[in-house]
Amino acid sequence: MASTTNAAVISCVVLVVFLQVSCAVSRHPAESKFELRQNVPAVMTVNGFQQGEGGGGPASCDGQFHSDDEFVVSLSSEWYAGGARCGRYIRIVDSFNIGINVKVVDECAGCDNEVGASSHIWKSLNLDTSQGEVNIRWSDLDF
Repeated sequence: MASTTNAAVISCVVLVVFLQVSCAVSRHPAESKFELRQNVPAVMTVNGFQQGEGGGGPASCDGQFHSDDEFVVSLSSEWYAGGARCGRYIRIVDSFNIGINVKVVDECAGCDNEVGASSHIWKSLNLDTSQGEVNIRWSDLDF
């Protein structure tokens, strides 16, 4: 009877250790490369992601060009975090507290505190792209 009880206890301990290891391994690999941020003040600029716009190349995250009708952004190098935010979603909130979820696809090298947004994002927030830049806040979304 004692050996059966000991075996059951050992099995439970092994199961608990296995579950803890499994949970640790299942985290998004990029989570360890940057700190999740909330309500970060930034300047949003208009950015073109289509081929031939602004002389830039394809997006650094996936090597593709993107339509200006997509909800895509580039982030300043500090926030881009060496590509750790590639393919992840952030939430942009304008000065009227209107928010939109967008996908990070590129780095804005040489930019400081900047989120370069497609014209589709500007239109969705009812902003005029001729303004060139507006103050926003952004937050990481944890999905």
